Amino acid sequence: MAKRGENIYKRKDGRWEARVLKGYNEQGKAVYAYFYGRSYKEAKDKIFMFLPCSKDDPAGAPNGNALLFESVLDSWLNHSRIKLKDSSYVKYRNLINNHIKPSLGKCPLTDITGELLNIYAAEKLKTGKRDAPGGLSEKTVKDIMTVIKSILRFANVDVNIKLSLPREKTKEMRVLSKNEQAILEGHLCSDMDESKLGIFLCLYTGLRVGEVCALKWSDISIEDGTLTVSRTMQRIQALDDICSSKTKVLVTDPKSDCSTRTIPLPDCLMDKLTKFRPISSNTYFLTGEAGRYIEPRTYQNHFKSYIASSGIKDANFHTTRHTFATRCVELGFELKSLSEILGHANVNITLNRYVHPSFDLKRDNMNKLSCLH
Repeated sequence: MAKRGENIYKRKDGRWEARVLKGYNEQGKAVYAYFYGRSYKEAKDKIFMFLPCSKDDPAGAPNGNALLFESVLDSWLNHSRIKLKDSSYVKYRNLINNHIKPSLGKCPLTDITGELLNIYAAEKLKTGKRDAPGGLSEKTVKDIMTVIKSILRFANVDVNIKLSLPREKTKEMRVLSKNEQAILEGHLCSDMDESKLGIFLCLYTGLRVGEVCALKWSDISIEDGTLTVSRTMQRIQALDDICSSKTKVLVTDPKSDCSTRTIPLPDCLMDKLTKFRPISSNTYFLTGEAGRYIEPRTYQNHFKSYIASSGIKDANFHTTRHTFATRCVELGFELKSLSEILGHANVNITLNRYVHPSFDLKRDNMNKLSCLH
């Protein structure tokens, strides 16, 4: 039963339905907007999207009592805040404020149609061509449209969006050759410290840069020969002020449940880990100190300097992860095990994104056909 003065009811299908007066048609008949939620509170929260556009606040509604899309955007952000990680919230907030609001914010919600969104996406993609510097990539446009779809579902608006975005170009992943890896490892071992040990560790475990920066010695068991990934580190924009250029370092759970994992360590790492193991385990792996860490951006610069000093072709930090996965495939790793070591949700991600067989491996596989003759 609805509470007194509220048009919010529980339906037979278990959902809550909120009804809000939008206005009146030409015949004087009341026109209502309907919102649905899994709980009373969720349905009621959606009503507040209409408050800035009431008859007493015509400044917020150029078409009388029309609900502006920017009000829905703000409501969705506020509603989603408690469910999102800080990094995800910052990403969605920036997409909304930088790309969606400037183009679509002042449109009434009733004008947000599939045709309009298709034109909007095509225009964003057009500005992303090489002849228009500063435009958006296919991936960014897809991310924007995914956010818009979520917001429209939140507002209980059914819009048919049919996008025909070109397929994203697959970037060539840099993988160290066996010779390059040997040269880099030789440089790391020549005068090894905790920072260089971290690079060596990533070459043999596939850790992401945020994961190794957040790693503590308490996550490593020398006795069991295992490493547990339970945190990641990143620098994100400050949450309190959307106009602020301030950032902060954040240590949180890994990017997904699958990223929390325990990795068996190869024997080639054990002697090096034993040598550097500190007295206290409550210290960061890369510094050996409890109160000092190396943030990802700085550690990427460390890696760049090691690459340059080694005299091999330039690479970014993620190359260590690609290289680890590729070496594992070359050695005949069972793919399900490799997928779990990398922290992937399924084997397809491992195969499609990180595994790059070398030409020598392809030749070896092709030569297996010779046994048929």
